[in-house]
Amino acid sequence: MRSVSGDSEAVLPWQLIRQDGHGNRYRVGSYATRAEAQHLAERLGGRRNGTADGYVVERHEHASESDYGA
Repeated sequence: MRSVSGDSEAVLPWQLIRQDGHGNRYRVGSYATRAEAQHLAERLGGRRNGTADGYVVERHEHASESDYGA
């Protein structure tokens, strides 16, 4: 899990992922709460039928840089 710099106790387990039309996935950011990640997904992708187009919020216990093309 990714820690907030300078604070080894704080983690950011919620990942905001952008998925393009070809299925490629890129991590946009890491967040402390699902609500925070979902709010940004809605702002970036718009909201239709309860989902933010092109953006997915996922919880990752041990996310790594290589998981999302970073």
